[in-house]
Amino acid sequence: MLRPLPIILIGLLFILQVQLWFGRGSIPEVMRLSQRLELQNQKNVKQEVINERLRAELTDLQIGLEMVEERARSELGMVKSNEIFVQISK
Repeated sequence: MLRPLPIILIGLLFILQVQLWFGRGSIPEVMRLSQRLELQNQKNVKQEVINERLRAELTDLQIGLEMVEERARSELGMVKSNEIFVQISK
């Protein structure tokens, strides 16, 4: 007569092996997700480089416009439409 404990343990071992190879969080699924994660990380790095270039371009444009405005104010006497020009002479 067979004892039930070895049969139960073998059954549990079989269930664990099935979960390990075919279930949620299985080895093949983890490998596939690791590959997807690496691919996404590479895309993120490329996008970060693009974003950094755009930030630098935006900063250059902002500084450039401020410099142009400052020069126009000092050399050409530019006044914005909602400003009042006051000149004080000594």
